[in-house]
Amino acid sequence: MNGSPAQVVIALAQAVALLMSTVFITYTVIIVFHFLRYRPGRPGDGATLAWHLFVPALNEEKVIGQTVDYLRAAFPVANVWVINDDSDDETGPIVATRAEADPMVHLISRCSPDARTGKGDALNAAYQALNEWLPMSADRTGIIVGVVDADGRPAANCLDVCAGDRLFGDPGVGSVQVLVRMINRDDPRPFPRRGGFANFLGQSLVRLQDVEFGVPIAAIQIARQRTGTVGLGGNGQFSRLSALDMVTDEAGRPWRGALLEDYELGVHMLLAGQRNEYTRETHVDQEGLPDLRRLVRQRTRWGQGNMQCGIYLRRLWASRHVSTIGALEATYYLLQPWLQLAGSIVYPFPLAVFLANYLRNPSLMTAWLAQGWLMLFALYFILGLGPYLTWGAMYRRCERQAGVFGAIGLGFGYSLYVLMFYVTSWRAFCRIVGRRREWFKTRRNAEFLADIESQNPPATVGGIQVIREIMGGN
Repeated sequence: MNGSPAQVVIALAQAVALLMSTVFITYTVIIVFHFLRYRPGRPGDGATLAWHLFVPALNEEKVIGQTVDYLRAAFPVANVWVINDDSDDETGPIVATRAEADPMVHLISRCSPDARTGKGDALNAAYQALNEWLPMSADRTGIIVGVVDADGRPAANCLDVCAGDRLFGDPGVGSVQVLVRMINRDDPRPFPRRGGFANFLGQSLVRLQDVEFGVPIAAIQIARQRTGTVGLGGNGQFSRLSALDMVTDEAGRPWRGALLEDYELGVHMLLAGQRNEYTRETHVDQEGLPDLRRLVRQRTRWGQGNMQCGIYLRRLWASRHVSTIGALEATYYLLQPWLQLAGSIVYPFPLAVFLANYLRNPSLMTAWLAQGWLMLFALYFILGLGPYLTWGAMYRRCERQAGVFGAIGLGFGYSLYVLMFYVTSWRAFCRIVGRRREWFKTRRNAEFLADIESQNPPATVGGIQVIREIMGGN
């Protein structure tokens, strides 16, 4: 194989893969370092600020009543604004009943053909309604707008933590993102009428989503506090109304058209000179998805939104409000889907070529490995797997769960979980090429379970049937 075209191609692919892995390892070391050095701030008094919670709702009859009741009970000082985005179920009447009985519950009804055009448009409708409701004399710097999903459950200390000295207690802070957790992370039976294997896979998938948000995403956000590029999420984001006004002045609305409207808002906050912050001292719970089909669909939308936000890279690099290291961090983040496209080719390519050559000439390839290439493949494997084992150990540490094998198991599980992003990046890319920009909502677990139980008989523990259920059931 010496000097052959195949060897050149393999060497080039390995070089690119090792370079990408080295950058990833370096990035991982940096964010782990900052994560381990994180120190909690002091909470403030939420009553010193005025709070308005926006809850977008499209066909949310399964959860919206409980969510409104929870928000009003947990945060009696907060107004709750539910945006009924032309639901064709009982979402509107459920909220209307509560709004009639409680003046701090508000129903905003969007109707076709202007409705169902995306979460950002629904939030813009709430922003407009809030502006019309507020008196002209309102102190907009002391008014905080929070975005909570229809299944969201912010922790009881959320408003006090967000009012702390380093968060909204600092007038220079425009937005705050809180830690996101999966409310059903300890549910042993996400599929109540299914077998043990299906429930094991479903629970594992939910747990891995909790790992994702609880450790690597949290570590990234904490490191971003240093670079000044904290991103906003779709659930548990809070913004000062005056900061939203600054963003609105540019385009007439705070939330724009990207499918990743949360991160896009955070970018516009940075470009407007506002500071975004992140906190782990409080959290918001949301449903984790126990089936792969809905999760892939959700992450495809996120990946496409990420790709759409790439149009802001030039402005980030040119902005006087964004540092060079901040622009570099944002660039690395916005390139992630594109790197995953490249990685899906360069990572498996050397192995595929090796196997093809091995089948053609086993003795030659065995000798080739003995010349030192086996060590390169081993390094390739270690660099690829090492960071995920780290996340498993750190998650167990945060959860105060001992056990080396449990940490290793989570790490291996998470390394398999992230393979999904190679699939979703290609799906997102195909949607962009096809100019498909429609926004689609992820169905809630209760709605999903009702559908599969009405359409499918109770599952037996059989390979094909179980995989079908985990992939979506219908």
